Amino acid sequence: MAVQSAAASVLLRKGGNVEVTTQDSGITLAVSLGWQTPDHNGSDFEVDASAIGTAGGTVYSDDYFVFFNNLRTPDGSILHSGEPVKSGDQARILVDLAALPADLDRIVFPVSIYEADYRGQNFSQVRGAYIRIAPHGGHEIARYSLSAETATAVLFGELYRFHGKWKFRAVGHGYASGLRGIALDFGVNV
Repeated sequence: MAVQSAAASVLLRKGGNVEVTTQDSGITLAVSLGWQTPDHNGSDFEVDASAIGTAGGTVYSDDYFVFFNNLRTPDGSILHSGEPVKSGDQARILVDLAALPADLDRIVFPVSIYEADYRGQNFSQVRGAYIRIAPHGGHEIARYSLSAETATAVLFGELYRFHGKWKFRAVGHGYASGLRGIALDFGVNV
């Protein structure tokens, strides 16, 4: 389900989706993620965004698990900014639709808290979490603001191919098993 905002961006609710291309096109999409973290028991939160490109529900190859230790796919189709960006977003992941392998059909965007169990941290302490999508250098198409989760990692959203078009879905599914649990669910060799 989606709610149209005044600025022509679609505000999505959990499970809602929106078409982001009318066909497989040469555009590059910017998937931006943000959150606000408190200082917790004297230790900072280390929150990391990542992307997993899949085919048939399983990671395309381990090289398509893009995160702080692997900032890009071999073909450059998915590129992680690596650092917070000027706009206030905490992370930006660029997806070059034309460069993606033809059989790659979905890209999921998890966000996780580093050493969350050890530090006693979870997403219920994180505020203002969101994911938004736009053509790179263009105006926002859609945004999803997440509600509080007691999980240590959350699948924020996903891009998926549907009848030759790309759509974006707001997911908001939490994992108590952290990024490792998400990676294992998608068949990443961790």
